[in-house]
Amino acid sequence: MTAFLQQYHLLGLALGLAVFLCIGLFHPLVIKAEYYWGQRSNWAFGVAGVLFAIGSVCVSDFFLSITLGALAASSFWSIGEVVKQKKRVEKGWFPNNPNRKNP
Repeated sequence: MTAFLQQYHLLGLALGLAVFLCIGLFHPLVIKAEYYWGQRSNWAFGVAGVLFAIGSVCVSDFFLSITLGALAASSFWSIGEVVKQKKRVEKGWFPNNPNRKNP
């Protein structure tokens, strides 16, 4: 796949789209994770980040390696975003989950 993208000079565009989709995927994930699990979701984002980072190092395909790296960075970034999301919920910008039991 990478050879095809390089041959037709589409690799940069495809990587830009892949990274854009990775970042865009995590925005609603952060909102849902904070709603259902609160601050406990940070562990899931941390574990996912480590696994994506390991995958990025272990994969030899250039396109897949960068995409996994973007997923790792987005996962690690989401840890801080969950904290910020909690503050947005406290301000009333997003709904609070009345059924979630906070530790």
